[in-house]
Amino acid sequence: MKLQPPRGMRDFPPEEKLLRDEVLALLKDVFERYGFSPLETPVVERWEVLSAKYAGGEEILKETFRLKDRAGRDLALRYELTTPLARFIGMHPTIKRPFKRYQIGPVFRNGPIKQGRYREFYQCDVDTVGVRSPLADAEFVLLALDVFDRLGFRVEVRVNHRQLLKDLAARAGVPPELQDTGILTVDKLEKIGREGVRRELIEKGIAPESADRWLDILNVEGSTEEALPAIEREVPESEGLRELKEMFAYLPPRPEIRFVPSLARGLAYYTGVIYEVYSLDPPFDSSVAAGGRWDDLIGNFLGSREKYPAVGISFGLEPITELLKATRKEPPRKSVTRVYVAPIALQKEALEVAQTLRRAGIPTDLDLGGKGISENLRYANAYGIPYVLILGPEEHRQGKVKLRDMRTGEEELLALEEAVERLSRA
Repeated sequence: MKLQPPRGMRDFPPEEKLLRDEVLALLKDVFERYGFSPLETPVVERWEVLSAKYAGGEEILKETFRLKDRAGRDLALRYELTTPLARFIGMHPTIKRPFKRYQIGPVFRNGPIKQGRYREFYQCDVDTVGVRSPLADAEFVLLALDVFDRLGFRVEVRVNHRQLLKDLAARAGVPPELQDTGILTVDKLEKIGREGVRRELIEKGIAPESADRWLDILNVEGSTEEALPAIEREVPESEGLRELKEMFAYLPPRPEIRFVPSLARGLAYYTGVIYEVYSLDPPFDSSVAAGGRWDDLIGNFLGSREKYPAVGISFGLEPITELLKATRKEPPRKSVTRVYVAPIALQKEALEVAQTLRRAGIPTDLDLGGKGISENLRYANAYGIPYVLILGPEEHRQGKVKLRDMRTGEEELLALEEAVERLSRA
């Protein structure tokens, strides 16, 4: 028996879990400042939901973990949080819109493993359902910039439009029935390069001259101010380009926001603006957040002609925490405990002291095994606990406690009320 988790899945010791929780608290704070409320859905979904024609698409289904329940029903582990949201809205079609929600939870993909990519990982999603205006798309770009400004990363938000990609494909002579599968291949440009993408496009049935023309059009370099006019000359009537320009009009002229006409996003349900966020300082190969507009998925789930426009973004907890671990200079916290109570043969009294500190809102632990003072100090030091409160017969006789600062080694004899006040300020 191998005592290890399945490949691509991990345990998180306290020092890593505390860092992850710190990131999650920051994300929740930003999400709620933008008016998003929490939603929770099951980790397991029905296979027909996750494999629906308008869900994740054929590429991602190859990486889906499938299973059956005891009655033989086909189920699967969710591969992202957007399809479950669409299913939830489909079950509650009269919900007041716009519906703004965030959801944070584990998702599963049986795909290749590399830096920052695992088979079980957390997604942190925010979505707005019920708004068609590009103003909603612009809000997510600003939200992403706020998150990474607070994290202290210098990032680039790369933006494109799914319909614009199709318009450019049509301009290059790609037949309508091959455009969606072609976009899935174009999404691999950075991974396999132009020649690899060209080869795969031709294998999918796209004529070589159309593949070359499409890739030539997408190969636009320079700033957003230079790239947008170049693309507009190719497809001046593109509705996708109009929406993209309207979104840029809502945004401040920040160099971190860049139009990239080759950006594709692999998931098949995207219909409008799409974006990916990359960390430039510190550098990171994979995106740290990504999303876009998905206006058709919910209506198709319902089999309804009514439109449920939706747009959102997902933040990658794994790559963000990897970046934080690589850049932080201070050692990671190993415990939530702020004070460790070390009694000398006064266990009952020590428990009462610990309860007083806990009721004052101070995270407190105490020696439960009757260790000596030296061993207790070594224990507190091993877990990075900043304070030890020593309670021995002499301190108890005086009605006081001894507070030791583990960082400086300084000790003070204080009344318990004074110690509580001191620790509350620390």
